[in-house]
Amino acid sequence: MNIPMSPMVDFLVDLLNTPSPTGYTTEAILLCEQAFSALRIDGLSLRQTPKGALLLRWQGQHDDAPRGLTAHVDTLGLMVREVKANGTLKVTPLGGLLLNGAEFENVTVRTHDDRRYRGTFMLINPSVHVNRDAAEAKRTPETMEVRLDERVSSEAETRALGIEVGDFIFIDPRVEQTSSGFIKSRFLDDKASVACVYGALLALRQAGHRPQQTTHILIANYEEVGHGGAHGFPPDLAELVAIDMGALGSGQNGDEFSTSICAKDSGGPYHYELTAKLRALAQAHDIAHKIDIYPHYSSDGTAYWRSGGGAAVALIGPGVASSHGYERTHRDALIHSAHLIACYLLSD
Repeated sequence: MNIPMSPMVDFLVDLLNTPSPTGYTTEAILLCEQAFSALRIDGLSLRQTPKGALLLRWQGQHDDAPRGLTAHVDTLGLMVREVKANGTLKVTPLGGLLLNGAEFENVTVRTHDDRRYRGTFMLINPSVHVNRDAAEAKRTPETMEVRLDERVSSEAETRALGIEVGDFIFIDPRVEQTSSGFIKSRFLDDKASVACVYGALLALRQAGHRPQQTTHILIANYEEVGHGGAHGFPPDLAELVAIDMGALGSGQNGDEFSTSICAKDSGGPYHYELTAKLRALAQAHDIAHKIDIYPHYSSDGTAYWRSGGGAAVALIGPGVASSHGYERTHRDALIHSAHLIACYLLSD
């Protein structure tokens, strides 16, 4: 099957450059809605849920065992916790953000009325010429702050800009592509997987195929806080494949060039038969894949199960290095993941 690489990567780059920290995903969900609608796939309908997620329904050749896919568009981020007396901002993290991995990154503060101000997320008193303990200081919400790129030096001056407690802070993604095929950016978790779903649907449309079973696709918006996949699927769903980044690192089996098939994460083992089916499809269609276990990880598939969902659940996704920091994957991982999604939708 021909996976259209350029449109898939173009969509991914647009999505990466659209801020979507968990709790503020309006812009990214709208981008996804417009992109999937533009595919003009016969039998594909879209709607936003009251929770703000995007739900797609693709009419299949059969309706007796509906299937589901889910990938999430929400990312890590920050919110304003306090406007400090000197005009800087104390923050509260969204999700499991690696604070030292975001140190000295440029950010945008969005006010409730959509004024936007630039700043930098940094250690309090970061200059080594002034603070001899800067290198050894712990990086926590208590020791770090946002320095605004505005002429403010008091709480009143910062508040006069419209900045308040509860405002969202967008961390710059720093998207970069290399000639060797790597894609580097914050928040490849899980925008890379959303792009793989997009690529799979585009490939099937171009080939004139439709799924074997009616398929419900949830682009979730609260995965990073544990409940993105808890709602949105019909009660008669038979199978659900969550697509989320393959966790890489010391002791892991996966890599940045393959799709990872997760047998178990911190929520427990995934459904054996469905996982075996995906593994067999990858082998039959020469899809580069790695079977893996993620020790500190949970997906929207687990959220679905914990909310009472009764379908079989499996987890796949492109291998992504440096999770929750400055992440990296390769175009090959996107191709293989999209290919496996497409093959699964066509399978009996």
